[in-house]
Amino acid sequence: MQENVKISGNVAFKLVDENGNIKEQFDHNLVVDTGLAYIASRMKDATATAMSHMAIGTSSTAAADAQTALITEAARVAFTSSTIVTTTVTNDSVQYVGTFGAGVGTGAITEAGIFNAATVGTMLSRTVFSVINKGASDSLTITWTVTAA
Repeated sequence: MQENVKISGNVAFKLVDENGNIKEQFDHNLVVDTGLAYIASRMKDATATAMSHMAIGTSSTAAADAQTALITEAARVAFTSSTIVTTTVTNDSVQYVGTFGAGVGTGAITEAGIFNAATVGTMLSRTVFSVINKGASDSLTITWTVTAA
């Protein structure tokens, strides 16, 4: 019997430039305090709005538990998909995918987050990573897996 539950996440970044060249990067995330409270509220009565959007930004400020938003948000998009997946135990994870197409969120991208609204909303988690230089013709797809284990 498992007595402790840990919520963790892994993030995969795939940048495709105008010539079809691919650059990939992987990182971990921090489930912030508002994200933990959101998860608890969903277990009680499911009245909280489901996570639906991913945002990227340009701040390199370290992720911290008390943060409720990205520090310098550059763009936010609706998920391309969100599905239940299996990592260690059957159906123990949610996988969110967001794509920032050409002209969306260009610049030196260094932070990302998951939210339940097109603007503001509750932030589930945030990650800060090595710079991804997204040009105006580039497409960035982020696959974010949040696991309860």
